[in-house]
Amino acid sequence: MTASDDIDVVVIGSGMGGASFAAGLAPSGARILILERGEHLTDTPESRDARAIFQRGFYRPKETWFDAAGEGFNPGNYYYVGGNTKFYGAVLIRYRRQDFSPIQHADGETPGWPISYETIEPWYAKAEALYQVRGSLGEDPTEPAHSNVYPYPPVPDEAAIAAVRERLKRIGLHPFHLPLGVDIDRWMARAKIPFDAFPNADAGKMDAQTCALASALGHDNVTLETGARVTKLITDASGRRIESLIYEKGGETLSLSPRLVVVSAGAVHSALLLLASANAARPKGLANSSDQVGRNFMNHNSSAALAIDPRARNDSIYQKTLGLNDFYLGDGAGGPPLGNVQLLGRVSAPILKSQMRAVPEFMLRALSSRAVDFYLMSEDLPHPDSRVWLEGSRVVLNWRRSNMAGHAGLAKVMRERLRAAGYPIVLIKPFDRRTPSHQSGTIRMGDDPARAVVDSFGRTFDHPNLFVVDASILPTSAAVNPSLTVAALALRAADHVRARDLAA
Repeated sequence: MTASDDIDVVVIGSGMGGASFAAGLAPSGARILILERGEHLTDTPESRDARAIFQRGFYRPKETWFDAAGEGFNPGNYYYVGGNTKFYGAVLIRYRRQDFSPIQHADGETPGWPISYETIEPWYAKAEALYQVRGSLGEDPTEPAHSNVYPYPPVPDEAAIAAVRERLKRIGLHPFHLPLGVDIDRWMARAKIPFDAFPNADAGKMDAQTCALASALGHDNVTLETGARVTKLITDASGRRIESLIYEKGGETLSLSPRLVVVSAGAVHSALLLLASANAARPKGLANSSDQVGRNFMNHNSSAALAIDPRARNDSIYQKTLGLNDFYLGDGAGGPPLGNVQLLGRVSAPILKSQMRAVPEFMLRALSSRAVDFYLMSEDLPHPDSRVWLEGSRVVLNWRRSNMAGHAGLAKVMRERLRAAGYPIVLIKPFDRRTPSHQSGTIRMGDDPARAVVDSFGRTFDHPNLFVVDASILPTSAAVNPSLTVAALALRAADHVRARDLAA
């Protein structure tokens, strides 16, 4: 069955990339249809219940992916309007200027980007305005130059976290206010819970749905269709242009023939869609003459660190307002970069219970009340054998971790610094593959079509009317949250499409 073809641009996915692209393109007047496989996340008691979220996995998808050895696992990716941003920690931080050039790490060198920080900077500023970022300049020595100030002042520290900040300053570190997309007064008025990893039911978190998608849908030329899962892209006989796309909705199979197709289904599913769309002209999959689609998968090397002081009580609720980049560009002793440190959302006893099921919750409550929860994040380097592919209907993810020496160095130096700051007990636990710690890289950006899939605007080299605008195009993962960079790239791509593809 053929749906209405009165469409200029179809955007596949309503997460950070797709929604930001739609917001940027909407004022052009182009007829834009956003297809989202999920539905709207609704406000229910579970959205405020840590046991439901972390112990029972209420929101986790009921699906299984497999590693290269055939072992199954439940991924932590979400399918809702707004994508994974409905659960993100709302950290909207820029990559550092150095991240766009090759960097030597403990386990190898990054490839660099086809654009510089100065090239993308204006769109960082636009993204910060769109997502109403709360922050403060001048605190972080690694902060790159800004052409603007943050739209809003930083989210304030709770009293217990203000004390943590002072402890870190006393030992010579430079804690800065995390740039956050959250109206903390609105969030706390609804429920006194953390915002990191808790779903946002339009309660003050600035996510892809509440900011970018809302902006796009404010234009009459933009439409959202939910429950619409795109399964294949169809090319013309030459394999050069995308002629149509196939999607399923409500048990029906539908097709559309827009002028442009913009893929933003996430680093895993965007790559899988291109691979699943193979045809006689493109037997390795679409946009894949370089054989790089699905390769170079990255997922930050991440650990949780609980810094425990039996003498001090942590009565914070949301906690996540502080970051450290003292070891971002080097280890402090002339060695390679280690990574970023930031506070996690408050790790309560019910959350700890999801990882320590044999321990009674009352004991975990005593532990949590004396702990401050940190998130240690190091760069995962791209490698062609770190990849995702399909085996029939099975999703196979072979994550080849890299730069673990750098992450071990970050854990070591932070254990030392936290003890020096007065926390005699520091417990560190790595996150595993069930946590989608900023998946990226499977449709990499570059200047050379033999080694990259898309150009710096997200346009695929093989198909001039096919774009990709999500985290899959990131050439490197850096060591900070990628959401703002994805939004900036998507806004830049939208301006490019408006000038080059829709001007006529």
